Amino acid sequence: MTGSGNRELIKRLYAALDRKDGEAMASCYTPDATFRDPVFTLAGSDVGDMWRMLTSRAADLRAEASDVEADALTGSANWVAHYTYSGTGRKVVNRIHAQFRFADGAIAEHVDTFDLWKWAAQAIGAPGLLLGWTPMVRNKIRRQAAATLAKYSAERRARLDGGPG
Repeated sequence: MTGSGNRELIKRLYAALDRKDGEAMASCYTPDATFRDPVFTLAGSDVGDMWRMLTSRAADLRAEASDVEADALTGSANWVAHYTYSGTGRKVVNRIHAQFRFADGAIAEHVDTFDLWKWAAQAIGAPGLLLGWTPMVRNKIRRQAAATLAKYSAERRARLDGGPG
């Protein structure tokens, strides 16, 4: 795909996020895509499931992308997510830098960078502000996120297979 096509792909990704359309987001990735940020390290179907889970749970999510750049192989964007963190009911404004690698007209690798300490201070409050920089708190956030995603993915698979869930 050309640079302009990949720029449009990035814009499509964030437009889908803004309208809380996890399926459309998942369709932007290759089947073996990878995703990494300060919380998640994912591959394959887990990437799409993460977006499906996040968009299905974020009632007031808004996303804005800017500085979208891409060529035939790589791209980047800055984006801001505004939402209420469901674990505490606290408002979050997360400023993120994204880097992409493309293959076969889709996103093959996506790396988001943001300040987890700032996120924890907003999402968790005083404990996040005081302890969000510590490995103990960061690892707890990662473990909880991984467990939540694993539960969501298992329930989604069960629904797709016609089982309970």
